[in-house]
Amino acid sequence: ISNSVTIQVIEDDRAKCTEPFNTGVRGQVPPLVTTNFQAKDQGNASPRFVRCTAYNVPCTADMAKQSQVPLAAVIKPLATLPPDETPPYLVDHGEAGPVRCNRCKAYMCPYMQFIEGGRRFQCGFCSCVTEVPPHYFQHLDHTGKRVDCYDRPELSLGSYEFVATVDYCKNNKIPQPPAFIFLIDVSYNAVKSGMVNIVCQELKTLLDYLPRENPEMDSVVRVGFVTYNKVLHFYNVKASLAQPQMLVVSDVSDMFVPLLDGFLVNVNESRLVIESLLDQIPEMFADTRETETVFGPVIQAGLEALKAADCSGKLFVFHTSLPIAEAPGKLKNREDKKLVGTDKEKSLFQPQVGFYNTLAKECVAQGCCVDLFLFPNQYVDVATLGVVPVSTGGSIYKYTYFQRFLNDLRRDIQKLVGFDAVMRVRTSTGIRATDFFGSFFMSNTTDVELAGLDCDKAITVEFKHDDKLSEETGALMQCAVLYTSCSGQRRLRVHNMAVNCCSQLADLYRNCETDTIINFFSKYAFRGLLNNPTKAVRDTLINQCAQILACYRKNCASPSSAGQLILPECMKLLPVYLNCVLKSDVLMPGADVSLDDRAYLRQLISGMDVTESHIFFYPRLLPLTKLESGSLPMAVRDSEERLSKGGVYLLETGLHLFLWVGASVQQDCISFLNVIALFQTSLPVLDNPFSQRLRDIIESFRAQRSRYMKLMVVKQEDKAELIFRHFLVEDKSVSGGASYVDFLCHMHKEIRQLLS
Repeated sequence: ISNSVTIQVIEDDRAKCTEPFNTGVRGQVPPLVTTNFQAKDQGNASPRFVRCTAYNVPCTADMAKQSQVPLAAVIKPLATLPPDETPPYLVDHGEAGPVRCNRCKAYMCPYMQFIEGGRRFQCGFCSCVTEVPPHYFQHLDHTGKRVDCYDRPELSLGSYEFVATVDYCKNNKIPQPPAFIFLIDVSYNAVKSGMVNIVCQELKTLLDYLPRENPEMDSVVRVGFVTYNKVLHFYNVKASLAQPQMLVVSDVSDMFVPLLDGFLVNVNESRLVIESLLDQIPEMFADTRETETVFGPVIQAGLEALKAADCSGKLFVFHTSLPIAEAPGKLKNREDKKLVGTDKEKSLFQPQVGFYNTLAKECVAQGCCVDLFLFPNQYVDVATLGVVPVSTGGSIYKYTYFQRFLNDLRRDIQKLVGFDAVMRVRTSTGIRATDFFGSFFMSNTTDVELAGLDCDKAITVEFKHDDKLSEETGALMQCAVLYTSCSGQRRLRVHNMAVNCCSQLADLYRNCETDTIINFFSKYAFRGLLNNPTKAVRDTLINQCAQILACYRKNCASPSSAGQLILPECMKLLPVYLNCVLKSDVLMPGADVSLDDRAYLRQLISGMDVTESHIFFYPRLLPLTKLESGSLPMAVRDSEERLSKGGVYLLETGLHLFLWVGASVQQDCISFLNVIALFQTSLPVLDNPFSQRLRDIIESFRAQRSRYMKLMVVKQEDKAELIFRHFLVEDKSVSGGASYVDFLCHMHKEIRQLLS
C-alpha cells in the first residue's frame, strides 16, 4: 500500500474533473465530495441533492446479497447550491395541482413516456397509463418527445418545485406564516455563565435576519419570547404597549399559554417593546438563586402557542442543566462510567423516560420544530433531551465556548427552512425504500415526517429488491417533499434519480461511491448502538466490509497470489475510512469522552450529508509552510509521521480547526504565532502575506461548513497536543483503535478467512 493512498485518490479525482458534471447520462458516478466541480442538471438530480452508494445496481436480490454492498441514497432535499448553479425552478400547474400518475401518484418527471400523440402518458415507476389533463396537453415531435419538453422543468430536469394547491395543505386550508419562539433558561447557571446576557444582546440584532425568500422583502416570520427556571414566564410584546408585560405560569404540570394577543408579533411593529424586553431580562434575573430547571413544559409551552396561533414554526431553546425540578419530563442523573463497554451501555443511548417520544409526536403533528442550544457544565442527558429535536427535524448544539455559539445561532436563525414537511420516496418496480436514517418522525412505513427541514439536513434511504430489475430500464427513484416555505407558501420539491442495473458483479464494483457507503455504514452502526453492545456493532461493520471485498476478490479480481490484498479501484479507501468510523468517539470512546458527547455526536451524524461525514471521519491536514495565494496546499495524510518539526499545519474536522506548530518553526513565523497565542481563538489581522493568506483559508473553510469551527492553536509537545492527535486517524489511538496499517492487515485476514 503506497504511503498516501487517501490523498492520492482525492488528488486523482480532482485532476480528472476538468469540466462541469452533467447529470444527463444515467448511472455516471459523480466527482468525489472533496473535488470542486460545477453540476449541470440535465435530467437527474445534482449530487448536491442526491448521492448514491452505487450508480450501477445489481439486477437481482441474490446478487445484491452476494456482494453485500448497501444500496442507499443520501438525500439533502433543500441543499444550498453554489452561486454558479441554478436553484430549482418553481412550476405552477394551476388549480388542478401537479400532474401525477393515477396509480402510484408519482409526479410528472422526465421518466414519464407520452403516447397516443401526447394524449396519455405511461409512468416510468409503475407503468400505469394516465390521461393527460386537457390544460397540460401538448403535441409530440417525431422522436415521441413533447415539443415543449425543454420549456418545462418537470420534463427536462432532475430537480424542480411545484406550487402545491390547497388539497396539499393541512385541513385543506392555506397555512399561516410560521413563527419562531425563543425560550431562555434563566436559572442561576444560565445567568452566572453569561449565557442569558449574550442571548438577549444577540437576539436584538438577529431579529432583522429572520429567513425570507426575497431579500428585498421583510420576513413574515412572527416571534415570541419565554423565560424559565422551574416556572415559565411569558411576555406580551404587543406593539401598542409602552413596556413588555410578564405573565407567570407556575403550574408546570398542566401547561397553557396565558395570553393569545401580543405573544406572537411582527418584529418591525413591536421592535421597541422587544428591545426593551431583551434589555430587561438579564437585569430581572441578575440576582436569581433558583438553580433548578424544567424542560418538558418548556417545549409544551412553545407547542401550545403554535397551536393557539394555528401555525407551524420553530422553538429555539437555550438550556443549561439536567431538568430535575418536579415537572413532566423530569430526569435523574444516570451517568455511569462503569457501564461503558458492557451490555448495559446501550441503555444510556436510549431516552430514560417515554415522555419525550410522546411530546415529539405532538410537535410533529403541529409542525413544531425544536432547535436545542445546550450550555452544560456537567451531565445533562443529551440522549433524552435530544429526542424532540431529533424527531422534529431540528438540531442540537452543545457548547463550552460562546464564540462558536454566536456564529451558529446567527446561521441557524437566518438559514432557509421549510415547515410541516412530508417526504416520500417512490421507486420503479423491482426495488423499494425500506429504511430511513436522519432527524425525523415516522408514523407509517412510507412517510418521513419533518416538523422542520433546513438546508443542512440530509436523510439516508436504504433500498431493497422486491423483484428483478432490467439492465435496459435501469432503476428510478423520485423523492418528493411537501413543505411550507418560510414565506408561508405550500410547495412540493421533487428530486429524480435514475441509475443503471447490471447482471455482472464487476459492473457494480466499478460504479460505487465509497464516501456515500461510509455515510450509510456510520448511520447504520450508530443507530445499532441503541439495541446492541458496542463491540457487536463494530464486528458487524468489519464483517460486512470484509464480505464486500471478499466477493470482489473472488468474482472480479484477476487471479494473483493469495498474499495480496486486492481492492476495487473505487473502494481503495473503504478500509481506511471504515477504520475511522470504528475508532470514532461514538464506537470507541477515550477515557475523557463523556456520555453526553457520544450521544451528541451520534445524533449529529444521523443528519449529515456525505461532504460532512467525510471530513468528520477523515479530517483534512494541510501543511502551511509555503502559502501561495490562490491555491490551497496539497493535503497530507492524517498521521504523525507527516508532521515535520519545522512546519505549521492546519487540521479541519468539520467541527474544529487546529493550528499545529512544530517545535523548531522559523523565527519570522514564531513572532506571528506568539501573537496568535494571545488571540488563541481568532487570528490577528496582521499585514504580512502569511497571516492574510491563513485568515483567508480559515474563513473559506468556515464558510463551507454548517457549524462554526473554533480555532485552537497547538504547539508541539504541548498538553493540548493530545486532543489534536486524536484526529490523526491513520495512527493508533489512545482508546485502542488500530492504526491504518494494522487494520489493513486485520481486514486482509478476515477476507482470507471468508475466501477459505
